[in-house]
Amino acid sequence: MPHRPMRFARQALLLQIALITLVTTIGFFLVASLLDRHLVDQYGQRALTAAQVLATDTDLADSVARGDQPGVREQAARARAASGALFVVVTDRRGIRMSHPNPDEIGEPVSTDPRQVLAGQEVVNVQRGTLGFSARGKVPLRAPDGVVIGQVSVGFDAEDINTSLLRLLGTTAAFLGGALLVGIAGAAWLTRLLKRRTLGLEPEELAELVRQREAVLYGIGEGVLAVDASGDVSVRNREAEKLLGTPIEVGTPTGDLEIPPRLRDLLLSRREADNLVALSGDRVLVANHRPVRRGALELGSVLTLRDRTDLEALNRELDKVRSMTNTLRAQRHEFTNRLHTLSGLLQTGRHGEAVEFVQALTHGEVSGLGPAAEAVRDPYLVAFLSAKKSVATERGVELELAETSWVPAALSAPVEVMTVVGNLVDNAIDAARAGAARPARVEVDLLSDGTTLHVSVVDSGDGVPEGLREDIFVEGVSSKDSHGNGLGLALCRQAARSLGGDVRIAGTGDEPGALFVATMPNAIDEGSPASEEAKP
Repeated sequence: MPHRPMRFARQALLLQIALITLVTTIGFFLVASLLDRHLVDQYGQRALTAAQVLATDTDLADSVARGDQPGVREQAARARAASGALFVVVTDRRGIRMSHPNPDEIGEPVSTDPRQVLAGQEVVNVQRGTLGFSARGKVPLRAPDGVVIGQVSVGFDAEDINTSLLRLLGTTAAFLGGALLVGIAGAAWLTRLLKRRTLGLEPEELAELVRQREAVLYGIGEGVLAVDASGDVSVRNREAEKLLGTPIEVGTPTGDLEIPPRLRDLLLSRREADNLVALSGDRVLVANHRPVRRGALELGSVLTLRDRTDLEALNRELDKVRSMTNTLRAQRHEFTNRLHTLSGLLQTGRHGEAVEFVQALTHGEVSGLGPAAEAVRDPYLVAFLSAKKSVATERGVELELAETSWVPAALSAPVEVMTVVGNLVDNAIDAARAGAARPARVEVDLLSDGTTLHVSVVDSGDGVPEGLREDIFVEGVSSKDSHGNGLGLALCRQAARSLGGDVRIAGTGDEPGALFVATMPNAIDEGSPASEEAKP
């Protein structure tokens, strides 16, 4: 059975405990060394001070000068009792003891070399003497005229130093033990926090996740934008920045992103969404949004973006073809009816009425768009508006082509033009139908100026509210109450601007109905046969 390696969290905990223990141990021995040195110095200075005080006693100097050994012993005994010293030794100028705690040592030379002190110097040290290790201070004893006549040596038992050191080390050990426990507890808490923050994953697993994330984010053709639980951008790839048309920095709050409002609202709401269509510049994007959770923990959400600009153009082309197909199908039935009518007139001998009927058909009076249809030479526009008129009639709205309409050439950008005209006409039909004015009417005016096509659509509806006039072309903004609106006019303006033109709302909010005006440069093929025929 293969050996399972220790988990990183446990390794980190053991390493921290070992490190804290090592630092605490080193600190303890360092403090012990400093305390020992400090206590030795302290006891040495204490012994030196006691010796200095005793050496200033003139009575002691007189007794030593006279050789009064009993007097010296008595004064040394009093000084020893007062200071608590281990010993107080007084010698003459030859280093012969005149006082000592052990009477047998009196009259004997001192155990250490007295020449340095008898030369007039003070000495502090820790030495072994007849009474064992002691911290001692030695000072010269001087006569009134300053001549050195002996020495005074005071010593404190080294065991006192050890006792004080052990007491201080016990206190220090208690504090360091408490610090060690706190450090271990902190290490355990930090390890647990690390495990929670990494979701229990090992370092190699995290590294593999990073590699996989980089491979996925930058190896796919979709844009990915992720936000964390606090609403800040945590992940994005280059494709997302390309599709949204703006650089995105990691850590940017969602509310500060310069992205389409529909996408920003989606990220802020954290709701799930599938195949949401949004506009970003000249691109049509399809977005999917998913909240991300791990158990009960909220991790954020992920937004994926796909570019469907070309597909949207094909859909618009398909819609246009479908509309023309429906119109042609209806016109086929209508043409059949007209042939039957003409056949009946000829069979009954009403030749005059038959001629008038043919002339009416020739001038387009029965086409549905009126005489103005002759001035529009593009078959796309005529077929498209004929179909829209049929739809409008079914919904109780009168759709008319203005008499001032004039388009003498074919369209060079039929998809974009149909997108603009179709959205404007559809919105106008809905507005006229929902408006209070009757009869409900929509009027379309098409006018060419060289290769530029001007389109105006006016309806008899209730108009656009004043508060929406500035934002009516923004994606997601609509004057309708139903959900899912707010995209048509944005697509309309996008199509017009792709030709270098624009779409705007004209008139004031106080006027009845709404007037939309579109300008589309390079929308008409100036060199088309229809254009050549119209020049004379």
